[in-house]
Amino acid sequence: MIQSLRIRLAVGAMVAIVFILLLVGFGLSRVFSNYVAERYRVECATIIDQLAAALELRDGKAVLEKTPSDPRFNLPGSGRYWQITPATGAALRSRSLWDVELPADLPRADHGFMAAEGPDGAGLLVYRRQIALDDEGGSHSFMLSAAFDRNELDDAVAQFHSTMALMLVLTAAVLVAAAIFQVGVGLSPLVRLQQRVGLVRSGQANSVEDVGASELRPLVSELNLLLTERETAVERARARASDLAHGLKTPLTVLLQLTDHLPPAQKKLARQQVDLVRQRADRQLQSARLGVEQMARTDLAPLVGKLVSVLKPVTQSRDVDWEIHIVERLTADMDAADLAEALGNVLDNAARYARGRIHIAAIVADGAIVITVEDDGPGIALHELATLPSRGRHLGADDEGSGLGLSITAEILAAYAGAIELEGSRLGGLAVRLRVPLRT
Repeated sequence: MIQSLRIRLAVGAMVAIVFILLLVGFGLSRVFSNYVAERYRVECATIIDQLAAALELRDGKAVLEKTPSDPRFNLPGSGRYWQITPATGAALRSRSLWDVELPADLPRADHGFMAAEGPDGAGLLVYRRQIALDDEGGSHSFMLSAAFDRNELDDAVAQFHSTMALMLVLTAAVLVAAAIFQVGVGLSPLVRLQQRVGLVRSGQANSVEDVGASELRPLVSELNLLLTERETAVERARARASDLAHGLKTPLTVLLQLTDHLPPAQKKLARQQVDLVRQRADRQLQSARLGVEQMARTDLAPLVGKLVSVLKPVTQSRDVDWEIHIVERLTADMDAADLAEALGNVLDNAARYARGRIHIAAIVADGAIVITVEDDGPGIALHELATLPSRGRHLGADDEGSGLGLSITAEILAAYAGAIELEGSRLGGLAVRLRVPLRT
């Protein structure tokens, strides 16, 4: 099943054009063939009229006082023939028939003619008329025949067919080109509609503008209503998320205050758990808005520059060298806050474990933006790489964090149909690749 509307319309137009031109060709062929045959019938009827006018009876015998004036009747095998066949006696015939006499009983041919064989063996088309002449001896019947070479009619029709076929092919080519052009012009409003929707998706417009085609205006109106309803739903979701955040803030603050009355060991554990609840709550609040703010675009190089400037002080004591290689004007289809959190978690881990070098690169490959962060830290065993992005997994045995960093990064990328990949780095530590699909 053809999925392309453009191809469907073009194929439909071509089928219709071919079908119509075949009908036209068949009709023109019949009309021309009948016209040519009628011209030959008129010519033969004229010859028979001349023969009938010149035919007389003398002493009961047929006498032709004057023969038709066409000189071809005097040239054997010339292509024009006549014959007068009486009911009894010898027939009178043109010299062009030479020694051939047309039989009285001939088979029927096309266009009302009869078929016969000429003096040179070529086929003839014969037109006949029966007349009767009266004299003192009574009525005498005669069969008057006029004939011509069948090849003349066939060649005329064949030549017409050849010319007509060429004209029909040229007509078909022009009509197909016109149909393709018409399909392109007819579908151009859909292309403009796609562009307008793309502007809305990329955050450059808030609604779909009119594309100029009255047939698409109801669709544009429905799209704008859908965008309005979506915006309303987003605002409600943000409001509920904000209410939830404020609702959790006070109880968590009270719990932190209560931990001050606990023994030191229990106080530390309680604070860790409260921080864990706060981080998970923040993560859930952010997940609630993921997918509804995906129409924003973020310039990658400036964002990476800001994140590195924040993390550099953490690595100054170890004299860590930050290497950044990002393709110019590379833009990710992600909300800036989401991309900052996803990439920040990875950079934070690299800054924490790097010994002297961190390499950051971003390129476009396989329809996605690939951001690679490598360090020369202690690295991770190969059998642990697959489970590292899971919740609660730590990069180090003594890490006191929540273990949510890479898990949060994976969740953010998944919301944008992206992915996170971990492997050993060529620098000796860990290499983390973030893949963000490019939208078309």
